[in-house]
Amino acid sequence: MYKSELETIRRPGQAWLWAAALWALSASAYSAADLGPNVIVFDPTMSAATVQAKLDQIFAQQETNQFGPQRYALMFKPGHYLVNANVGFYTSVMGLGQHPGDVAIDAVTVDAGWFGGNATQNFWRSVENVSVTPINGGTRWAVAQAAPMRRVWVKGNLNLAPTNYGWASGGYIADSKIDAQVQPYSQQQWFTRDSQIGGWLNGVWNMVFTGVIGAPANSFPNPVYTTIDKSPVTREKPYLYLNSAGEYEVFVPSLRTNSSGTTWFNGQTPGQSIPLTKFYVAKPGVTAAELNSQLGNGKHLLFTPGVYHLDQTLQVKKANTIVMGLGYATLIPDNGVTAMKVADVDGVKIASLLFDAGPVKSKLLLQMGPKKADTAHADNPSSIQDVFFRIGGAAVGKAVTSLEINSNNVLVDHVWAWRADHGTGIGWDVNTAATGVVVNGKNVTAYGLFVEHYQKYQVRWNGNGGRTYFFQNEMPYDPPTQDAWRTGAKGYAAYKVNDKVTSHEAWGLGSYCYFNVNPSIHADRGFEVPDVSGVRLHSLSTVSLGGVGVIDHVVNQTGAPAQGTNTVPSTVATYP
Repeated sequence: MYKSELETIRRPGQAWLWAAALWALSASAYSAADLGPNVIVFDPTMSAATVQAKLDQIFAQQETNQFGPQRYALMFKPGHYLVNANVGFYTSVMGLGQHPGDVAIDAVTVDAGWFGGNATQNFWRSVENVSVTPINGGTRWAVAQAAPMRRVWVKGNLNLAPTNYGWASGGYIADSKIDAQVQPYSQQQWFTRDSQIGGWLNGVWNMVFTGVIGAPANSFPNPVYTTIDKSPVTREKPYLYLNSAGEYEVFVPSLRTNSSGTTWFNGQTPGQSIPLTKFYVAKPGVTAAELNSQLGNGKHLLFTPGVYHLDQTLQVKKANTIVMGLGYATLIPDNGVTAMKVADVDGVKIASLLFDAGPVKSKLLLQMGPKKADTAHADNPSSIQDVFFRIGGAAVGKAVTSLEINSNNVLVDHVWAWRADHGTGIGWDVNTAATGVVVNGKNVTAYGLFVEHYQKYQVRWNGNGGRTYFFQNEMPYDPPTQDAWRTGAKGYAAYKVNDKVTSHEAWGLGSYCYFNVNPSIHADRGFEVPDVSGVRLHSLSTVSLGGVGVIDHVVNQTGAPAQGTNTVPSTVATYP
């Protein structure tokens, strides 16, 4: 299209035509060539109509695209954007400033119109490193699992429910500031870490806060608030940004202890910048052999948006290696291999990746440290942040265990491990998976642990000194019979602490049942721990969703049954 043709259509009443024409003429302006075609970079010199047209185009494709292969990272250079970024599946909205205030967007929205006002399947999307100044005073972020909000400054209220206050089941906020009130409404559970809020409206089942300035007082079970003033040890997720020369760098925030509030509101986030030249920028189609070669040469890995098939295990052997994804980059192990193994070294950072099991059963998807790892890493722990696992849903998938942690002192900061209960390739004998997370290392700390529908224990914690802040679980929906699930006992607890463990503590734990294949199924308990003085649990709840199945006890033999059509939680404030 030539300039004369553009001038012909650029006239009053046809702004949309002008935007479309400009997009056709200059589509290359949106893509950062070194980050692949599915990284869309917006510049504040672009017109609002042009930016909005592209945002709407991607949302129209991704709004209902729950199991498709398309992936997008929508990046905004510093500036102000008079647009509404509706965020669909496998879409990340990311600011490229050094500070969240450097990128201002009028609205970033997740709603649930595509699913009849039900937000419980609003998975796999994110927003980070931006500020939002909503025209109507409120921002809607009605999400479920695997939909983090990080380094976001909301200059108004934050609504966590869909428009009609239908079901919602999320969610995760970290390193963010909400100037006004957070309004969960129908949101069933939520975890907020190291943030600052102007208030919190209500709670349904399980609202947990660690290191949150402005959080409500601890009061579980009425209201359902579990509040810990400080987070014992944290490190915020690495993020991509543009330096003053307009070049990409990855910023790695520093480790913090006994922290609260954001890393950035009262100044610059402490940490280290790493030029993108130190990374191997991976694009779909790259071989696992090439990725391992780059790792062996000391490169970090940055996966651009897309789906990656691995015919051999990725071996992360060097200390302080960063392996991070953009736009829900997805790793699929072929022929039953383990997708990734991390050596027992300091400071490895795994971030923003989706591990999707292949049709040939893998023993593991991600292993942090080899068996019997025994090195202490307290001064520089490895971390797993916004890392998600899927067994089935997009296609048949099988894996015995999704995540195995053998190294000591690992930080788990927002994980969702999901054996699919809907989609393609599902069934008790189809998408088989025993356990979501196994922790063998000592002094492992987990913030925001979401593990659902596995066929045995959802979480098995075998190492001493473990701490969990917020756990959300649904037991498997589909045991066909009581004996098919387990003989000699009624099913498996969601969260099992090994009988030999002498020290463990956890806060804000919820397990729910919905045995829709056979509603007569019972589970003996939601949580199972040794009765020793060093093992303590706080703020526990079990729920039977609509009375479809029963959880007989909350923890061990303590707590009333979760049952009945009223979907009322059974709670235990402290155990023992």
